[in-house]
Amino acid sequence: MSSEYAVVNPATGEQLATYPALSDAELEQKLAEAERAYRQWRDMPVAERAALVRRAAELHRERRDELAAIAVREMGKPLAAALGEVDFAADITEFYADHAEQITSDRPIDILGEGSAVIRPTSLGVLLGIMPWNFPYYQVARFAAPNLVLGNTILLKHAPQCPESSAAIEEIYRDAGLPEGAYLNLYASNEQAATVIADPRVQGVSVTGSERAGAAVAEIAGRNLKKVALELGGSDPFIVLSTPDLDATVAAAVEARMDNNGQSCNAPKRFIVVDELYDAFLEKFTAAMAETPVGDPFAEETLLGPLSSLAAAERLEAQVDTAVAQGARLVTGGTRDGAFYAPTVLTDVTPEMDVYREELFGPAGVVYRVSGEQDAVRVANDTSFGLGSYVYTTDLAQAERVADRIEAGMVYVNCVLADSPELPFGGVKRSGTGREMGLLAAEEFVNKKLIRIAD
Repeated sequence: MSSEYAVVNPATGEQLATYPALSDAELEQKLAEAERAYRQWRDMPVAERAALVRRAAELHRERRDELAAIAVREMGKPLAAALGEVDFAADITEFYADHAEQITSDRPIDILGEGSAVIRPTSLGVLLGIMPWNFPYYQVARFAAPNLVLGNTILLKHAPQCPESSAAIEEIYRDAGLPEGAYLNLYASNEQAATVIADPRVQGVSVTGSERAGAAVAEIAGRNLKKVALELGGSDPFIVLSTPDLDATVAAAVEARMDNNGQSCNAPKRFIVVDELYDAFLEKFTAAMAETPVGDPFAEETLLGPLSSLAAAERLEAQVDTAVAQGARLVTGGTRDGAFYAPTVLTDVTPEMDVYREELFGPAGVVYRVSGEQDAVRVANDTSFGLGSYVYTTDLAQAERVADRIEAGMVYVNCVLADSPELPFGGVKRSGTGREMGLLAAEEFVNKKLIRIAD
């Protein structure tokens, strides 16, 4: 691994800044700081912790233009989307401050006998977060905010291409008034991250990233008997069974697929359409994908910027080229210009092709024709992933049936991009374990302490 974290603008290929990685001695100092801060932070009254976390939310809003510009430079996110991400991170952070008392309050148990019993949520200690580049603020907020409210302290290893945003988040928590060491950014190598996971002062680790990264971290955590939460990849189905407005359904499909330059774990990537709507859907979907404005991510009219790096664009290009070589039909797109990749639609994909099993992380989607509800559910579930899913139907009873049968952590009916701070986020199968956001996020790294008192 490189000895430096670097900001490389994917739109231009220009390296804008470098940040030195931590030495082993500096890493030990950070661990010691986080442990010292934990002893102070956990004993602070909940209302005081919540007030400081709320101030961090306010600072996100005050600095939104600066924070958004950093994200555009680091990973090519269109400016409007970057501003929206900062706002969402602020909303998530504020949500946990607002619900601090609920998260930490005793939960009485009806016992079979005399006396009383409660479950008291208490903190665990120092936690490590390993976060990805695609949502540099949102991903951190949904891990850090609930755990800080609980009284845990945070060590955060961000993606190597996000050193500027990770430094900005650390500065926000410092300026909000948290004790020194309560939230610390680590420019650490993968080897150093393994050392942190194994360290007895660290009580758990949360990872958002690839299957490979999740498996590697979970292996280390397991050897060291540490709690681990994983949010990994997804190849979410977008099922179209019936619709009163096909144009609106297509617009939703394209908007969701193009979100974050096509680089969202829970974006729809497989579009599963019943036979009677397939031809019209494919025609409209292909036209809308091809017409998506591509360009400078700082430009107001741009909806699709570059992928996060040249390597990411080359990886997507190789996946699409392989699919075509194996017999898939390229309906539109399939071309690359540096880190920019054209909106792409594939059809005629069969289970024998590599792309049938893969996640396409970029502005590319596969459209499948199915005979009806049963066939749609079969195709939707024929994947190793199980993160999100989308169902479009005018029949609410059908929506209930399909939602119940889909093997995923989340089902959205007749809507896309409907994430909200109070809604839990997470998956099943190879998409991971655990939940972030919502009140369930505060259940991941907490001691659910039983206190039983006799009469």
